[in-house]
Amino acid sequence: MITAETPDCLIVTGMPGAGKSTVTRLVSERLPRSARLDGDFISRLVVSGRVWALGEPADEAARQVQLCNRNLCTLANNFCDAGFTPVIDWVIPDRRQLDFFVSLLGARQVLFVVLAPGIEACRYRNTLRDPQERFDFGGYEDLDGAMKRELGDVGWWFDTAALTPEETADGIIREARRRAVVN
Repeated sequence: MITAETPDCLIVTGMPGAGKSTVTRLVSERLPRSARLDGDFISRLVVSGRVWALGEPADEAARQVQLCNRNLCTLANNFCDAGFTPVIDWVIPDRRQLDFFVSLLGARQVLFVVLAPGIEACRYRNTLRDPQERFDFGGYEDLDGAMKRELGDVGWWFDTAALTPEETADGIIREARRRAVVN
């Protein structure tokens, strides 16, 4: 069980529509001392010259993703040092990026949960979002294939298709320390 005495770093990832934002918010609210670190929010701190993760030019997009990743890890380390469990909400699509996180989180125990309700559930959940929150994304098959190929043997792949967000959050709090450790 995730507890205040063990400020592990929890990373929750998955495809758009998997439930990352809702679930990380619920997990954070249920923990006695936590900080929710939203990768989308951190990436939007760049105002002028911002290139989104799949944007052009690709080299600048990659540079900004790495900057966001570095900032997420710095914040996570600061919160851990202060006794808070950082709960990171961010799409981590491949092993290289996960390894980067683990290397920057140093001695922290990293818990890596992939919300995996399936492509159709992600698409459907995206349609339920407020129109301003919807994410138009046509790369589900490619992202799903890449994540399974690169990360399929890492952390906890949590099939949440039949679960409510509350059940998912409770499951993560109860099981992540046993099922999601990556280092």
